[in-house]
Amino acid sequence: MQIANLGFPRIGRQRELKFAQEKYWRGEITKAELKLVAAELRKTHWEWQAQAGVSLLPVGDFAFYDQVLTLSATLNAIPERHRNEGAESNKVDLDTLFRVARGRAPSGKDAPAGEMTKYFNTNYHYIVPELTADQEFSLAYEQFFEEVSEAQSLGYAAKPVLLGPVSYLFLSKAVGSEFDKLSLLPKLINTYAALLARFSDQGVDWVQLEEPILALELDSDWQSAITSTYEALKETQVNVLLASYYGTIAHHQALVSALPVAGLHLDLVTAPEQLAVFAENLQPQQVLSLGVINGRNVWAADIDLIAERISSVVNDLQGRVWIAPSCSLLHSPVDLDVEAKLTPELKQQLSFAKQKLSELTQLKALLSTPADSAEKGLIDTTIASCVARRNARDAAADRQVIERVAALNSDDYERDTAFANRQTIQQQKYQLPLLPTTTIGSFPQTPAIRGLRSRWRKGEITEDFYNDQLRQVTKDTVDRQLKLGIDVLVHGEAERNDMVEYFGEQLQGFAFTQFGWVQSYGSRCVKPPLIFGDVSRPVAMTVEWAEFAQSLTEKPVKGMLTGPVTILHWSFAREDISREQIATQIGLAIRDEVVDLQNAGIGIIQIDEPAFREGLPLKKSDWEAYLKWAVDAFKLSAAGVTDETQIHTHMCYSEFNETIAAIAAMDADVITIETSRSRMELLTAFEDFEYPNEIGPGVYDIHTPNIPTVDEMVELIEKAADKIAVRQLWVNPDCGLKTRTWDEVEPALKNLVQATKVLRRRLG
Repeated sequence: MQIANLGFPRIGRQRELKFAQEKYWRGEITKAELKLVAAELRKTHWEWQAQAGVSLLPVGDFAFYDQVLTLSATLNAIPERHRNEGAESNKVDLDTLFRVARGRAPSGKDAPAGEMTKYFNTNYHYIVPELTADQEFSLAYEQFFEEVSEAQSLGYAAKPVLLGPVSYLFLSKAVGSEFDKLSLLPKLINTYAALLARFSDQGVDWVQLEEPILALELDSDWQSAITSTYEALKETQVNVLLASYYGTIAHHQALVSALPVAGLHLDLVTAPEQLAVFAENLQPQQVLSLGVINGRNVWAADIDLIAERISSVVNDLQGRVWIAPSCSLLHSPVDLDVEAKLTPELKQQLSFAKQKLSELTQLKALLSTPADSAEKGLIDTTIASCVARRNARDAAADRQVIERVAALNSDDYERDTAFANRQTIQQQKYQLPLLPTTTIGSFPQTPAIRGLRSRWRKGEITEDFYNDQLRQVTKDTVDRQLKLGIDVLVHGEAERNDMVEYFGEQLQGFAFTQFGWVQSYGSRCVKPPLIFGDVSRPVAMTVEWAEFAQSLTEKPVKGMLTGPVTILHWSFAREDISREQIATQIGLAIRDEVVDLQNAGIGIIQIDEPAFREGLPLKKSDWEAYLKWAVDAFKLSAAGVTDETQIHTHMCYSEFNETIAAIAAMDADVITIETSRSRMELLTAFEDFEYPNEIGPGVYDIHTPNIPTVDEMVELIEKAADKIAVRQLWVNPDCGLKTRTWDEVEPALKNLVQATKVLRRRLG
């Protein structure tokens, strides 16, 4: 029995990679210095894994921006607009990757960044490969091979890990003309074969090819693609471990069990029931990798229970079993050891990436030498016992939450009046022009703001001084918007560290880490809260700041909240009750805040749900149940207001075609969405579905430093107007402006307002 790992977080326990990336982009360090930071991180992470007993170290899980983008570079699938002029056509370098991700041409001029979307049902974002009908593939980027050599030079056996060819095609985007992406598969297989041959030449024994699309319900063409791909690759001189994760692949059991691969990895956390069927149909000499440690949550594993569940398979397969996390540990914080402020009773219930490796070590020991786990001193706890102990501290508050949820009825989920009538009432109240302009919520979190917050948290300045400084920042933000001519303002969220953490810090049932960062995309990291108990809102969270901002202007200022589904999905949630129950509890807490904002005179309130689609089960047959409770949680949070209160929501990087009916059922008065990177292609969902409410398709991609021109925004708004009635349209950026600088934001918003004026004259 071997200990295996699918992948490790790349950011470093102190986010060393993030800070090095951003310094390089600012020109403060050289490329060599950036690569040195990366090499030190890889060395540390490999050491940890080797110490835990991982015999084949994953290589290729490291990426300077995104592992899918790294693969695109390796395969020479890079858009022409980002390629070096005059360079060899079969060579790609690190700066090319950054140009794709951040939107630059080799000349230094702006170029559209690669489209970005979420990786299956996670909060990790990848750069979507762009493929043409005549796409050619070749090995053009050396990072994978260099890192294999690097690991070997340190004395480690390397197991390259990369997305499989069929999943790569599935996640890609056809550009230039309509064609069947699978027509590219033969050429892609040939390049994968060359890639595997290079690994073989380096002395690699095993390669992990990931096909997470197997967790989806695939049609016959994609199923055939899986079969033909692995039949074609079976002659390569390396052992292929076929890995899938995030859900069951039992519905494809006959297909998968017949594949000529040397090993198979199963996610037994999300789908433990699939173990029996695949173990029964395992081919002779084939390895079975059991993903038994949760790679996507932070609660300590019940080692004894896991051992009990898999011991018979371990015994039956006689050495052909690997034990592993369910998926890459990319989704887990790096190291619990650096957490100094968690209470001991909570900390002992947690496990981050480094500790999950130790859990595998303990599990192997238990399986190798069965004994009473109490005598061995192994972990024998469950999240349920953790919650029971923690909740005992405030049993009365928890009981009140439970009783309140039980008392809900259907009326609590509905606005009093249909949207058409609300729209008339709201138009009369706000008198907004055609194509109203707004932003998504946050404005630049400058070094001064972050430094101020750091000093306040350290106790170096008083709370009164801190709040006074933030009021000045808020006033400045409002003044800038007024000068620009924005129609519906925001206060800028200078007081907020993160759109989920800020609310979690004020809600009961949440706890927080100091260094529990996980990567969202590129250098963007988030620190999800821990939901350990029942959720309630003791006091108002945002009302004071909203009132202050509204007092500065006659124009409407939006109240800004994060929705219940996003707070749930972007937290590490307890596992002893259903996610539906947690979302309902959070929905009630947000509802209380919405009503308080309205009563304080805030007439437009935005409840962001960027993670709404993220929670979709991978199998469409399971969607209905999720969409029902997710929609209900949002409606519960928004339904306590009067007709004249306008409810907005925001969603980003989501394919809307298959969920548009559910999004409409949320009944938000206005929805703002990301559409600029796709050049309004996401609005095709609105061609066949007559969306009843108002919508703001983003015309400014805030995830790059590029400043869009007036003409570019005019073109995007006109594209939107071809699909949606002008009277329904708003004009706004794709997302919040927190990560941008004022030097980027002000000219971009100036152009946005000017573009809107042009269109008002043209379309009005």
